Amino acid sequence: MIKSKPEPVDVHVGSRVRLRRTLLGMSQDKLGKALSITFQQIQKYERGANRIGSSRLYKLSQILDVPVSFFFDDMPAEVTGKATGMAEGGKQTFEVGQLSRRETLELVRAYYKIKDPNVRKKLFEMVKALGKSVLNADSEEA
Repeated sequence: MIKSKPEPVDVHVGSRVRLRRTLLGMSQDKLGKALSITFQQIQKYERGANRIGSSRLYKLSQILDVPVSFFFDDMPAEVTGKATGMAEGGKQTFEVGQLSRRETLELVRAYYKIKDPNVRKKLFEMVKALGKSVLNADSEEA
């Protein structure tokens, strides 16, 4: 029996399911129950071993409170078939792997714990400004 490799798109979509589920602090078991499936099936989806059908993907988007397009965001060029730098906004400097790092997840969770929308917006603007200043400093050094 020949084992087939998961399709890169299925692996990417599964990783986005895992990312969002983790950001929400939701267990595989809880997500499985919300979908009326087992946590093992969630594991298979997250690994890309099983393809997620369109109706289930739609239900996932509702449970995880994201648009369906979220699952396809940040797809690497080798998966989409696009040349590097052809994606919207040009070449991205942020690695997709950084999204699943513990530090990133903790930062996002802490950000969403800020109840005051004005404070949250000010923090967001400050972080964006800091990011731009670092990018500008890096380009000046080059």
